[in-house]
Amino acid sequence: TPLREALARLAHEGALRSVPRIGYFVQPLTLEEFEQIYAIRPLLDPEALRLAGLPTRERIERLRKINEQIESEPDADAIINLDDEWHLELIKDCPNRVLMDLIHQFIRRTRRYEIALMREHRNVLVAGANHKAIMAALRRRDLDAACDALRTNLQTGYEPIAAWLRARETKEGV
Repeated sequence: TPLREALARLAHEGALRSVPRIGYFVQPLTLEEFEQIYAIRPLLDPEALRLAGLPTRERIERLRKINEQIESEPDADAIINLDDEWHLELIKDCPNRVLMDLIHQFIRRTRRYEIALMREHRNVLVAGANHKAIMAALRRRDLDAACDALRTNLQTGYEPIAAWLRARETKEGV
């Protein structure tokens, strides 16, 4: 059934734990898991951008419009969807389908953690500024600088999320 397939996919992605003959349970957010999965996208996305090459002016304009929506959107879930849309639009022309599949997988795996990040408006503003730096490098036709700025963008969220998780684990006595 579609529900069973969705639950199995969420279990495969680490969001749920399956207990045979009992059911599914939500996996807690942990600093250990976060540190392991969050370090990967700053490696994958810049390579996808490098392989995609410099985008057209039209694509840069689409990125600018999505970024404006991100900066003005009040809802954290909508911001995360828009941020994912922005990043996927940026690397849309990557010819390596395996790399793109990995990026999609890690987008799904980090989503639970990014909800905590995007609830704070200052983090949304930082993401927007980082996106502008990437677009500025692309307008200058400097792919290396854009890849570096993309790596920085993907690493920027690490400390706020890690601090939130540390505080949560300390509070819960984990």
